[in-house]
Amino acid sequence: MPDKNFYITTPIYYPSGKPHMGHAYSSIIADVLARFKKIDGYKVYFLTGTDEHGLKIQREAEKINKDPKSFCDDISITFKNLTKTLNLSNNDFIRTTEKRHLNSVREIWQRLEKSGDIYLDKYSGWYSVSDEAYYDENEISEEGGIKKSIASGSKVEWVEEESYFFKLSSWSNKLLEFYEKNPDFILPKSRKKEVINFVKRGLKDLSVSRTSFSWGIPVPRNNKHVIYVWLDALTNYISALNFPNTNDKLYKDFWPADVHIIGKDILRFHAIYWPAFLLAAKLDPPKRVYGHGWILSDEKKMSKSLGNILDPLEIIKYYGVDQLRYYLIKEVSIGNDGSISLENLKNCINNDLANNYGNLCQRVFSFINKNCDSNLPEPSKLQDIDKKLINNLVKKVPNLKTLIEKQELNSYVKEIIDFSFDSNKYFNDLEPWKLKKTDISRMNTVIFCILNQIKSISILLYPIIPSSVEKTFEIMGLGKENIKIDKIEDFNLLKPGNKIQQGKILFKKIDSD
Repeated sequence: MPDKNFYITTPIYYPSGKPHMGHAYSSIIADVLARFKKIDGYKVYFLTGTDEHGLKIQREAEKINKDPKSFCDDISITFKNLTKTLNLSNNDFIRTTEKRHLNSVREIWQRLEKSGDIYLDKYSGWYSVSDEAYYDENEISEEGGIKKSIASGSKVEWVEEESYFFKLSSWSNKLLEFYEKNPDFILPKSRKKEVINFVKRGLKDLSVSRTSFSWGIPVPRNNKHVIYVWLDALTNYISALNFPNTNDKLYKDFWPADVHIIGKDILRFHAIYWPAFLLAAKLDPPKRVYGHGWILSDEKKMSKSLGNILDPLEIIKYYGVDQLRYYLIKEVSIGNDGSISLENLKNCINNDLANNYGNLCQRVFSFINKNCDSNLPEPSKLQDIDKKLINNLVKKVPNLKTLIEKQELNSYVKEIIDFSFDSNKYFNDLEPWKLKKTDISRMNTVIFCILNQIKSISILLYPIIPSSVEKTFEIMGLGKENIKIDKIEDFNLLKPGNKIQQGKILFKKIDSD
């Protein structure tokens, strides 16, 4: 039997400011995948956290006369709170200022030294404090006398200092070999092409320490240097599994990670640096890195200067957390940049959640309350139309699992909404309110079938809108322990005579301004 463990991570977020929509998007994607795997019988480990070292943090702390650790303590709490606000199911929240992480990073460093992949030299080049990244000359442009990274638009500054280097240049061919042997290591495919082209152009050795600031993990046996933030930060994925104790149950069960969910702007670090560090340290790389697109606000990348940042906390306050989760998963094409707007959010809530799934639940529950004394009726023999409704969904479950496996969440949602649309049509076409007068036995069968279909659709929607689905299951008299993929085929889960509670409106329609 295949291994039923699943390890998924978000990026660890840089707490130099408050959480924004990009943080919410990465986290929700990871949570949807984690929740699906859990209800599909997997033992899941889901990690998120904060990346708390580096010059950017040190400078932000200095601006308000705080020491960096106190500054991180305060801001990290806002990211920890975000996990609750977004209703994430994460098992762990790691901070790179924790002792378990420090031990892990030191071990990685010592392994790289031992393998001969680290040496001391001098660094000179362009560095972005905002991105915590080094850039080559051909990756820099100049605007109004200010040098900027072409990729991110962040200001860069010239840095010259003594530095330890990682022999990244010697890993080009090994990385290309690794990508060839693991064709799904980088998804979507467009990102894979971008990474391979970059590696084929030739990799330069990577500066992995700094001496111009002190906020970081000191290099073992040379306290003048602190370990470069990306070697430090990336190691969080194994720190959380109690590395360097490779015999620890967490590490043995969950490494290598099944998927790192990241934004495309940090793809290079995860798809090039990280596997190179791990291979050099004689450790397995993760199985997959998925680089999703940026969230755009009305076609433009969100930025403070443009004043177009949509605050996820404000949206949740006005529209609801399940509504935001659903909208981001449905409307943003996960592999591409996605433009979002409040107008589209309202339309999505109204059309998909209120008018489709919510309306289906409300109509059926109300019908049972009014016409069946709030009890699930006993069905008689199923007709072809009933079997078709049920079987169309059941036979698609393997395909839905494949879509999740490939992180094709937009296609996954579309399939489910089609099931909900078909169910509404079934209810309308068979007109149980008329059958009540002419064929009560047939009415009972229709109601039993449609309620089972609501159960199945709800199970599939659970990873995306968990709170709403739990309410639906409660109305149907089912405990949330029954929200399992294998219960979709269980036509006996809902038993005749089950009390159906008075259904409240799951999703209120949003009035247009």
